[in-house]
Amino acid sequence: MAFPTTRLRRLRRTDAMRSFVRETRLSPEGFVYPLFVCPGEGIRKEIRSMPGVYNLSVDEAVKEALEVKSLGIPSIILFGLPETKDEIATGAWADDGIVQKAARAIKREVPSLLLMGDVCLCEYMSHGHCGIVKKTGAPKGSETEYEILNDPSLEILAKTAVSQARAGMDIIAPSDMMDGRVAAIRKGLDASGFENIPVLSYAAKFASGFYGPFREAADSAPAFGDRRSYQMDSANLREAMREIQADLDEGADMIMVKPALAYLDVIAEARRRFDVPLAAYQVSGEYAMIKAAAQNNWIDHDRVMMETLTSIQRAGASIILTYFAKDVARLLA
Repeated sequence: MAFPTTRLRRLRRTDAMRSFVRETRLSPEGFVYPLFVCPGEGIRKEIRSMPGVYNLSVDEAVKEALEVKSLGIPSIILFGLPETKDEIATGAWADDGIVQKAARAIKREVPSLLLMGDVCLCEYMSHGHCGIVKKTGAPKGSETEYEILNDPSLEILAKTAVSQARAGMDIIAPSDMMDGRVAAIRKGLDASGFENIPVLSYAAKFASGFYGPFREAADSAPAFGDRRSYQMDSANLREAMREIQADLDEGADMIMVKPALAYLDVIAEARRRFDVPLAAYQVSGEYAMIKAAAQNNWIDHDRVMMETLTSIQRAGASIILTYFAKDVARLLA
């Protein structure tokens, strides 16, 4: 019925009323908190472009994991900064790799915390790309001077996934964007007795300008070129659906869209089409923009933080990877 019988403002009059009829409700139970683990002991080095986020030695990462669990956040995802890098990403799949050491230590102290392992090679490659690199003979400086070799990289990704599972990871999350990597990882896990370890695929991962602070945090900027030949073109929603379908066909149990805010339409379309758990990653650049604007008193930090995360959940993501996880958990408490 029309106004004046219908008055939609009746349900907005007070905070209690607004809360009572709220459609989307954030909860720490849907958050994953990213941790960057580095060699050494007693290290807690703040990342310049990400205030409040740190490179942590294993002992400090354990302390962080304990705090995360105490706040009601069920999961963390681990990224590693190895002591050395090479052209076959040895540090990614070594049993004594930095992420593997951290996983074992955290599992000993916080066994009920869900550990998610990011399976990618960029942090461990001397050139900073997500796969094996070959020079093509094309003119120097051209886009095709180097090629990221897809199929040879799959073996390393599968080895990395198995190594992480052995170290105690509960969820394997491949983020490299090589074709066929989910199938290779699933085959490797199953052959090694880890058939019950689920795969959360970064299924629609876009080549994005929002990753800048992460590359500082993980020391993973490519030494040449960029990642547009394997990460997705930001203009393509229909292709994102094909990527998601392909990963599900290969055995992915859960899917992810990354980044989040500039891709809410992709999240919404994925939620409409696919009946599997859907994650979204509120990436480093999204976090850094909010932090920087708040530090300059241009925005209300907590209000914008909550508004952006609510929009990601409203679009359809039930799992959100976010550097704000601890802040939100404290605020909601």
